[in-house]
Amino acid sequence: MAAGSVPTVGAVNRAPLKLNDFGTGALVPSSAFWGNSLKKVSPKITNQKISSGSFKAVAEYDEQKQTSKDKWGGLAFDTSDDQQDITRGKGMVDTVFQAAMGSGTHYAVMSSYDYISAGLRQFKLDNNMDGFYIAPAFMDKLVVHITKNFLNLPNIKVPLILGIWGGKGQGKSFQCELVFAKMGINPIVMSAGELESGNAGEPAKLIRQRYREAADIINKGKMCCLFINDLDAGAGRMGATTQYTVNNQMVNATLMNIADNPTSVQLPGMYNKVENPRVPVIVTGNDFSTLYAPLIRDGRMEKFYWAPTREDCIGVCTGIFRTNGVPKEGIVKLVDTFPGQSIDFFGALRARIYDDEVRKWISGVGVENVGKRLVNSKEGPPTFDQPEITLEKLLEYGNMLVKEQENVKRVQLAEKYLNEAALGDANEDAIKNGNFYD
Repeated sequence: MAAGSVPTVGAVNRAPLKLNDFGTGALVPSSAFWGNSLKKVSPKITNQKISSGSFKAVAEYDEQKQTSKDKWGGLAFDTSDDQQDITRGKGMVDTVFQAAMGSGTHYAVMSSYDYISAGLRQFKLDNNMDGFYIAPAFMDKLVVHITKNFLNLPNIKVPLILGIWGGKGQGKSFQCELVFAKMGINPIVMSAGELESGNAGEPAKLIRQRYREAADIINKGKMCCLFINDLDAGAGRMGATTQYTVNNQMVNATLMNIADNPTSVQLPGMYNKVENPRVPVIVTGNDFSTLYAPLIRDGRMEKFYWAPTREDCIGVCTGIFRTNGVPKEGIVKLVDTFPGQSIDFFGALRARIYDDEVRKWISGVGVENVGKRLVNSKEGPPTFDQPEITLEKLLEYGNMLVKEQENVKRVQLAEKYLNEAALGDANEDAIKNGNFYD
């Protein structure tokens, strides 16, 4: 094709377009494709003179034209961030702007359930603690820390984070839940499993998001806090057996930054200076020495080592067996018989009592019919009467649990597997006891 030739296929005739008679404007194509005749509409937009090169339409709001009867008048001053007011626009949004399945933010009407945080947990516990026991030292430390973070104390820097650590199974999380229920707090809850992700930076962003969700609840006039379970399992370093990732570093750094600037917590990409309420942070763990040392310094984290005393164990066991009619003397005898055991030992002991009832039910229906009876059965799941719990039966099952604990510590099969293809001392012990069958 020659350089000076003009293509005739799809030729477009261009005519100048004028916007409110300002300037020459752009060219509007006129062809068979676009239509040869277009309806002419006289513009009625009244505005200031528009400079060449840019065109901007601005919606004006006239306060004098608004009356108290205008139900849409408040939209101009609506500052809520939960999008609940979108329900007022029901029927005002054209269907072409909504998703086909009628879900997500494209849907004009959304229920409040769509905005409940995934980390918000509702504790349905007895707020009066009828039957539940909270250790006085534990409750004192937790209540004082939460209260101090909501007070404006002069010339005092209150640590934002309270780290509750101690042995395994000592009821740290459950005691926290009882205190939260007593104070009427629904905390935003995170676990150690959320502190690692395949995407770099996601856990740190999630911490900021959950913190801001707790701040929104406080803004609405209700106490709240951020509760992180087993922080050391997700952000700590357990010797050479765990890998220290970028997310571990960012989680530690994010918690340090929040502790230093608790009223200015923003999401990545947001740099507007908007202060949020101070949110107390409660974390639990087993060994905080595995965490990044600057995070657990006294200015950022107040540490509390939880080791239940004999009186605490008796009080907790009284709550565990409160519906079984075990006398106080029996609970004291049970605790003294198994000294040094964790709180969850006695919870597992109570669960073992139902084994005999389950065995009787299995014998009645037959092993081959258990699946048909439990899954998708018209008769529904079976019900059991509360078994009679005696001190002798508790001691019997308690000794069985202790023997299983000793087996785990004594028969270390992993070391044997590396040295020889044998079952370690398990068979040898069984032969000596006469329990080994050829």
